[in-house]
Amino acid sequence: MAQTTTEESFTIIPALSPTLTADEMARIERFSTLERLAPGTVIVEAGDTAVDLWVVRSGIIDIEIPTFEGVTRVGWADPGQFVGDVSVLSGGASPIRTRARDEVEALRIPVQRLRALLVEDSALSDLILSTFTARRARARSRTTASNVLIGPRYDRTTFEIHEFLEKNAVLHSWYDPYEDEDTHDCLSELGADEADMPIVILGAREVLRRPGLWALARRLGLNTIAEHDRADVVVLGAGPSGLAAAVYAASEGLEVITVDSSAAGGQAGTSSKIENYLGFPTGISGRQLAENAALQAQKFGARLAAPAAVEALEDAPDGQYRVRLADGGTIEARSVVIATGARYQRLDVEDLGTYEGAGVYYGATAIEGQLCRDAEVAIVGGGNSAGQGAVFLAGLARHVHILIRRDDLTSTMSEYLIRRIAEMPNITVHARCEVTRLHGRGGRLDALGVTCLTDGEQRRLETPFLFLMIGAQPCTEWLDGFVALDDKGFIKTGGALDRMDLVAGRWPYRREPSTYETSRPRVYAVGDVRAGSVKRVAAAVGEGSVVVHAIHRALADDFA
Repeated sequence: MAQTTTEESFTIIPALSPTLTADEMARIERFSTLERLAPGTVIVEAGDTAVDLWVVRSGIIDIEIPTFEGVTRVGWADPGQFVGDVSVLSGGASPIRTRARDEVEALRIPVQRLRALLVEDSALSDLILSTFTARRARARSRTTASNVLIGPRYDRTTFEIHEFLEKNAVLHSWYDPYEDEDTHDCLSELGADEADMPIVILGAREVLRRPGLWALARRLGLNTIAEHDRADVVVLGAGPSGLAAAVYAASEGLEVITVDSSAAGGQAGTSSKIENYLGFPTGISGRQLAENAALQAQKFGARLAAPAAVEALEDAPDGQYRVRLADGGTIEARSVVIATGARYQRLDVEDLGTYEGAGVYYGATAIEGQLCRDAEVAIVGGGNSAGQGAVFLAGLARHVHILIRRDDLTSTMSEYLIRRIAEMPNITVHARCEVTRLHGRGGRLDALGVTCLTDGEQRRLETPFLFLMIGAQPCTEWLDGFVALDDKGFIKTGGALDRMDLVAGRWPYRREPSTYETSRPRVYAVGDVRAGSVKRVAAAVGEGSVVVHAIHRALADDFA
């Protein structure tokens, strides 16, 4: 492909390019090795995984974004400045290429040494992590990205890949070949047609046609689980409770692996804005909260793998447990934290699966918001997530319709959201009604059939977008009776367990299960998946952090 080089217009932003003092450079040196690089040496290529942090001692390192259209120089690092972003800690694919402009001397810090630095030097930790997050925010604001997705905007498979990349913070540009004429030359040069889409181009080097999500995750360094892995604690689920458990366990020296079937954030990650979480008076998006928590866990050495679907939990030798993954890998651990949460329920309506990802969505984030600008939108659900989604979408859509089976929202939604909805002229609440039919053509949703529960009257609501935010169905079907569940499928813990639960779980100790412990010793359940839990982000975080104390005590007692 033809390559041209351009330059972004530069504005010096201190938060993006801090210059270390002589004292800070000296403190960094003991964690690094000195490297000498010849002019033109590519230090990190866009798309490389498991990259190191580089600190310039002399010379200049250029920062570039290569794409199929050409190369854009977006910055440089002078002496005393460092090159890298959150991908250094996560192990994910680098969004940039770095190249020595002239002869360069640089300090190279591998990720394990970087983690030691972050733990031991609080001031440098604050500086490096705040710079990492500022750089990632800046990168998101650019129109140029080293990764490109080409596929129809309303194609289900294309949307799944876009959603996967967005949720896992993989910077990319998305082009619809039917709307963006500039992609035609690219497709022609690739010799690609409609049957090859969606296409993912990584940097200027690698073209993937209709890639599967798991294969794409491994290529991007998002799933680094070995075929047979081991840990002190394996956390199943990376929502608020799972990430809290990972942060606290890793910070206390335990080896932690966290796996999630999708991405960090869980159901909370789909919240456009959480306004009643302690410490964030202006609110925080679920996605930002999840990214901050994931970075915090990785800072302390926790490994995060997503997507990695859990197939089963089973006994292993020497009193340990084995997690079997859908891709054939296994993880053995001395303790397990189940934080798989709950998912929105599906509507019992014909042809729902046909329109999922092509008009029917679960959760309203910026990903979906890009699609429904100036459109009519319908939301089914009356809880806080539905309210947050409605307020968010009302700022983008022409009109938002909230459909609920109850008479009003007062028993299911926080008062501040009810007031806000009432004040927004382009939100209408339709009480005592339900969606009974989906209308569409060519696999794309066009309208809803709505039935009034009071008199049975049926009407048609013209909208190509339906958001489902109803109920809470626990993600426990994969457990297959391994731990005790209540009659709704939530995991029983602590005082909710009866003697028969413990007998069925072959409880081997005289001690009683601790508060979040299941019918199996050293297997815990926290957050929305736990029977009797309060379905709030703050409660989930609290449970995930508190459970680590019980893990330490059980590991010391049970393996003594």
